[in-house]
Amino acid sequence: MPREQIVAAALAILDEEGADALSLRALAQRLESSTATLYRHFDSRADLLAQVVDRIFGEIDVDPAKAATWQDACGALATAMFEVLRKHRNAAPLIGEHVPVGPNALLHRERALALLLAAGFSPTLAARAYTTLARHVLGFAMQLGQDTAAQRREDADVSAHLHRLDPDRFPATLAVADALPVPLEDEFAFGLRLIITGLEAARTGD
Repeated sequence: MPREQIVAAALAILDEEGADALSLRALAQRLESSTATLYRHFDSRADLLAQVVDRIFGEIDVDPAKAATWQDACGALATAMFEVLRKHRNAAPLIGEHVPVGPNALLHRERALALLLAAGFSPTLAARAYTTLARHVLGFAMQLGQDTAAQRREDADVSAHLHRLDPDRFPATLAVADALPVPLEDEFAFGLRLIITGLEAARTGD
């Protein structure tokens, strides 16, 4: 059985049922195979999960070289990674547990670091810039809900609650209540712009 077929089936379980449901036994059942067959391809469940994570990194389809500026390239890379993790919402915690070092993850990191170094970042600042961007993406991806309709209802409930607050005790909150809560995707984009603006200042020493 091709390794790619096994990893694809494992990713399907992750997407549908979550990481806790992804075991070698469950995977063998889905493939109508045996765990012994799977162990020919993977040393352990951890090895399988690492392969699944790397497959996800392989879905990040963006060429930073096509961007007009390094700022645009950083934004495109981060946004592309966020969109892939939106598609595979159960994967973010796995990426947070272990630093991905598979070939696709390494290529993604290489592209990001290369564009930062080419933009004039020192090696130390480039490394910190990359990890800051990556953790921004990962942190927001881990907050993505499974049900958009349910999230909208919760946001509406929060907004209604804020508008009912005592104006004498919470005048500042009421002053901005029409703008709260901020949709997660908008928060992500806003924060990404702030990070990139800050990186430009750090790069030039301003």
